Amino acid sequence: MYKLNMDWQELTDLTQGQPFTVERVRLTGSGIAVEGSFEPPQLAQLSIDDQVFVAAFVRSHGSIKEMERIFGVSYPTIKSRLNRIAERLDFVDTDPAPSGAADTVDRLRRGEITAQEALAELRRPR
Repeated sequence: MYKLNMDWQELTDLTQGQPFTVERVRLTGSGIAVEGSFEPPQLAQLSIDDQVFVAAFVRSHGSIKEMERIFGVSYPTIKSRLNRIAERLDFVDTDPAPSGAADTVDRLRRGEITAQEALAELRRPR
């Protein structure tokens, strides 16, 4: 087994932007290890340059003017890079449609179904 002891930048360089999974995670200090197949966080999958860019964007509170100053490039260049990075990231739906479970719980709260009926609905495969 090939053992790696590196930071995200080295891992990003090693994988050259190719998808990868993490199979073992060790919690620092406790010695607890979890094995499985874990996809690294989306931001960790970006190139190191894009990670630095995103960090700078967050630290500048999303100010494109500040980003222009930091990187010495124009507004369209900053916008273009943000758009390119955004295409690589999945976004959380801030107004998702209610799930079947949420609908069941809402109906239970309104007294339209009993607790037993709610449990039966929640146990049914979707």
